[in-house]
Amino acid sequence: MHRIVLDSTVLVSAFLTANGAADVVIQRARDGSVLVYASDAILDETQKVLAYPRLVQQYRYTPQDVQAFCDRVRAAVILVSPLPPFPTICRDPDDDMVLACVRAAAVQYLVTRDKDLLVLQQYEGITIITPEAFLALLRATPE
Repeated sequence: MHRIVLDSTVLVSAFLTANGAADVVIQRARDGSVLVYASDAILDETQKVLAYPRLVQQYRYTPQDVQAFCDRVRAAVILVSPLPPFPTICRDPDDDMVLACVRAAAVQYLVTRDKDLLVLQQYEGITIITPEAFLALLRATPE
C-alpha cells in the first residue's frame, strides 16, 4: 500500500474542486487504498488558506464547510505528532514543516502542488509529485 503525505495545497485544491485529482486522492485515503499522513501544522495551514476572503467570495463557502472538510480529512489521515526538528531546506519555511512530516512518517511520496517542493523532485528518497502524477502511478501499479 502506498504511503503519502498531502500538503495544504492539495487539501485546499480538494476542497475547492470536487472530484478533481486532489479530491480523488483524498477519496483513496478514505476508502483505504492509500495511507495518508499529515500533521496538525498542515491541517492548520489548510484552514488558514481556506479562510482567505478572496477564496471565500469566489467559491462561496462558510467556515462551517471548512471545519466539516477538515474534520473529514483529519478522520481519514494518520496524524504525525510531534514533528521532528526540521532544517531549512526550502525558501518558504512552511514547506520545511511539510518535509519534516514526510521524514517523520517515512512515506514513499509527497503529493503537492507547491512549486517550491515540486522543484526538489526527491527528498531523502521520497518522490515529490502532483496529485495527477500520483493518480497515474496508482493506475499503472495496481496493488
